[in-house]
Amino acid sequence: MKQILLIDREFGAGGSTIGEKLAERLNWKLFDQALTEEIARRTKMPIPDCQRREGRVDPWLHRLVNIIWRGSIGSALPSPDLAVLDTDCLVREVQKVVEQAAEARPCVIVGRGASHFLRDRKDTFSVFLYAPRELKYRRVLKRVGNEKEAVELVDSMDDERRKFVKHYFNHEWPNRQLFHAMLNTCMGDDNTIEAILQLLNAVNCDGKAGKA
Repeated sequence: MKQILLIDREFGAGGSTIGEKLAERLNWKLFDQALTEEIARRTKMPIPDCQRREGRVDPWLHRLVNIIWRGSIGSALPSPDLAVLDTDCLVREVQKVVEQAAEARPCVIVGRGASHFLRDRKDTFSVFLYAPRELKYRRVLKRVGNEKEAVELVDSMDDERRKFVKHYFNHEWPNRQLFHAMLNTCMGDDNTIEAILQLLNAVNCDGKAGKA
């Protein structure tokens, strides 16, 4: 039985919105912003700084990228005092938080490398969402309200995610082997949600039939 729905996505493809609506439709617990809050609590880092470090290169440690699962739209850098928490430590904390969230199944988990961290579990259903650049740009522009910033985010965030995954997990992003489905959200949020629900239901029904 698949009781953990994992949503990974390109930046601006609508993963957070779609994940929230899916959790509402399924009446499952949602882990998205709550994961950032828990990571911040564990690392004693202010939530805004945690969000920024989830989406930005670490300038003090000269590492490839920082935690980028959420793709924060914040532009300011955290205080240099936070440099004591290096990226490796932060990754370990993210893994612990994701694994803890999975124990609260049934649930929907958005981003944070959950498709990798939970890859050996049999109760997950993993979906990757992507979209045309123009659609991603419009989504991001609506959030940030600045055309230049929206373009920079759309053109840079996925590249940072790709470098991060290659560095820490040694595979290309997105790793197609980790996903049950990859969907283009240009079909609209509602149609994307319906497609995911139908696929999830089909997999769970097949699983029940196999046990009969």
